[in-house]
Order: sequence, then structure tokens, then C-alpha cells
Amino acid sequence: MSGLLTGAWDRISGRMRAEVGDVEYRTWLQQIVLGPVDGDEVTLMLPTRFLRDWVRSQYGDRLSTLWNQEIPAIRRVELQVMRPGDAAAMPSVADGEDETSSAPSEVTPVTTTRAASAPADRVADTRADLVAPLDQRFTFDTFVVGKPNEFAYACARRVAEKPSSVGFNPLFLYGGVGLGKTHLMHSIGAELMRRGGISVAYMSAEKFMYRFIAAIRSQSTVEFKDHLRSVDVLMIDDLQFLIGKDNTQEEFFHTFNALVDAGRQIIVSADKSPSDLSGLEDRLRTRLGCGMVADIHATTFELRISILEAKASASGVVVPGKVLEFLAHKITTNVRELEGALNRLIAHANLFGRPITLESTQDVLHDILKAHDRRVTIEEIQRKVSEHWNIRLTDMSSARRARAVARPRQVAMYLAKQLTSRSLPEIGRKFGNRDHTTVMHAVSRVQELMERDTAFAEDVELLRRMLES
Repeated sequence: MSGLLTGAWDRISGRMRAEVGDVEYRTWLQQIVLGPVDGDEVTLMLPTRFLRDWVRSQYGDRLSTLWNQEIPAIRRVELQVMRPGDAAAMPSVADGEDETSSAPSEVTPVTTTRAASAPADRVADTRADLVAPLDQRFTFDTFVVGKPNEFAYACARRVAEKPSSVGFNPLFLYGGVGLGKTHLMHSIGAELMRRGGISVAYMSAEKFMYRFIAAIRSQSTVEFKDHLRSVDVLMIDDLQFLIGKDNTQEEFFHTFNALVDAGRQIIVSADKSPSDLSGLEDRLRTRLGCGMVADIHATTFELRISILEAKASASGVVVPGKVLEFLAHKITTNVRELEGALNRLIAHANLFGRPITLESTQDVLHDILKAHDRRVTIEEIQRKVSEHWNIRLTDMSSARRARAVARPRQVAMYLAKQLTSRSLPEIGRKFGNRDHTTVMHAVSRVQELMERDTAFAEDVELLRRMLES
């Protein structure tokens, strides 16, 4: 009877492969193991609950039909999750499969059994080589929280306190470059390792791919799988790197399933949300989006100032507030670049023993600032000045003459004269159709105040440096 069942299963497997195609067959059906027959029911086993449920919903009826055609006495197919003792029943890789495509299809029961027989020191050494070290600078204490990142920060804190909580596994962090995703991941790892008793593995998606390829070449895929699937928390950074890497995606998918089914925590970061990662397989996108998805928005001016203040305070170097404001206005898209600019200023001050000023900042960071320069318009000047003095943009062209409005309006006219090629009448028209003599008076008045009031002069100079190209 055993030979009859094996022959029937070989034919059924062949028909399923022909019907669904090689890729879909390797993904969902190749890992099925033939189990026992009980009366009119045959048992098929799969390594994880997720795979069992998927095969049952998508292919259950077709498998029953094919079995009944092969052996009419069999009327039902039962799908079960493999137990560790069932590992010995795993079939070898089918002939004709190349090493790269078949490697990801090896499954957890086999790797778990072999891991037990591997020398403990070898396992520890290889695991240390597989993962990347955590950066000790990146902790929750050094992470500056603001409105754009407070939700992601709260989710990261929750996972650090209670890994594998319902609704938080996996945790998917996404946002633009340099906004703090990696910092949060390292913070989670640092917090978990500080408390002890939890094994944490952090690596970039790129390193995951290279290590997987190396494992295939050295015929050590079993060890590779064992080491990653034995950790309590797995963190993969920059998942978008796996787009287009089909075999590596497949291996990550199976590692993901094995860990989640075992109650382990997965943390992933990317530059886009799971639904927007085009090029990533649908099954993987679906799994990534089934937990907690938290985005980190672009920073606000207030958050950038807070980050710079914290960084400057930790350095022990005095950085004037006007310089911090200048940097926060100039470098708006990348916190990593913002911190790098401040680090360069601090290093320059330490090396040459010179104080940090707006002038030295522009000299030291000329290459960075040049990349952020753009042509100044009167509209941009009006907007920046309004934001600086906290007045409405419409006040720039209104008839209001209160000093709180008139003085910023005069500064905007002065800057328009200094930073644009517009004529005085053209500038006047942009400020509520005012006469050119009004603009001349504003320019003269601002120059006079700058000579008498140092603080006012610094405000105007800061605005000019932020706006000029």
C-alpha cells in the first residue's frame, strides 16, 4: 500500500505543478509531506499553520479530487501541521531543481532537527557572523520625539516592553531616508538586550540576501535557517532592497512564517508602506501588513530644532541658537544629513578653536548648503518672514499698520530688494499695490534699525541666509 500511495502522490504532485506553474508550486505545495491513510482519508502535512491554512483554502478541493481519481477509495484529504517527529519524513529535493531555487523551500522541521546536532560553539560563532551589531548610540533616550514620529516611537516602545503582543507582530516601520527608522530598531534591540533573556538579531535586507547566497554556495543553508529561526526577535532593515530578489524574498517569507508561528517577534523597516512596495510578492506584502504599520513623517521645524539642540548639548560645544535655526530651515528632508552638518561644525570648532557663527557655518557647510539653494521669489520671502514673526501671510498685502505687522512687512520688502532682481514698483505691487516710495522707505528703515538693534539685525541676517541662493 505504501508504494501505491507514494506513486499516486508523485502523479498528483506532477499534475499540480503543471496546473499552477513552477513558482506557485515551489511556494505553496512543494513542502507537502505525505502522511498516513486512515480509512477513506489521506493526511498531508505542512511545516506551518499559515501554509496549512493557505493550501487548505486554495487547493484543498483540487487535491481531494485528484486523490479520488488516483485511488477511488480515498474520499477526503486532511491537512495537518507537521510535528518535530515528522521531520524524518521530509522528501529530498526533487531532481532537476537548481540549488538556488530549491534552497528556500527547505523547511523548519528539518533545520530544527539538524540544529540540535550542531556543535554549540559553531552555532554561536556563525550566528554572530550572520547578524550586525547594534549601535550603542541609538537608544530610546537619544531619540527626539515629535509629532511626525510619536506614533512610531510609541509602537517601538510597546514592542520593546512586550514582544509578540497581539496586533504588534510584525511591526512595520516606514518613512523617508534619515527620519529615524534605524534608530528606533536599534533602540528596541538595546532595550530588549538590557533586560536580558531575549535573543535579538538585527541585519539589513542586503546582508540577509548576501548571507543567504553565501549559505547556498557553501551548502550551509540549514545552519543559516536554524540561526535566524532560533532568535526571539528578528529585525530586518530596508526591506525594499529585496524587491526583484525572488529567491531571497521566498526565503524571508518562510523565515517570517516560521518565527511568527512560533510566537517570535518580527520588526521590519522600509521606505514605503507594505501596500506601496511594488515588486514585492503579494503574499509577503499581505503578511507584512497584518500587524502594526507605523509611518514616520517628514520632520517639522520644531522637531529639527529639538534634534539639533539635543545633539549640540551632548557635544559640549556652544552652538548659537541662530545657527541652529539656520540649519533647521536649510536642511529639511533628512535628519541624518542635518546631524552630519552639525557634527562638521562642531569638529571644525574643536580643531581650530574658533566659535561657531552664521558666517563660519556658511563657509564650513558651503557644499551642503549649495545643494539646498534655490532661486528666491518674493512669495517665498513673504512666507518665511510671516512664519518667523508669526503673522498671517495676508498681512503682507493688507492695509494694517500695527507695528507687529508693519515691521515684518518692511523686512520682507528689504529682503525682496536685496535678494531679487525685481524693481521697486514690482516689489510694491506684490505688497498690496504699494507705491515704490513705500518700498524705498521700508528699505531705509530696516537698514537704520539693523545698525541700532543687534538682535533685530541678527533676525534679518538669519532670514537672508536662509533665503539667498
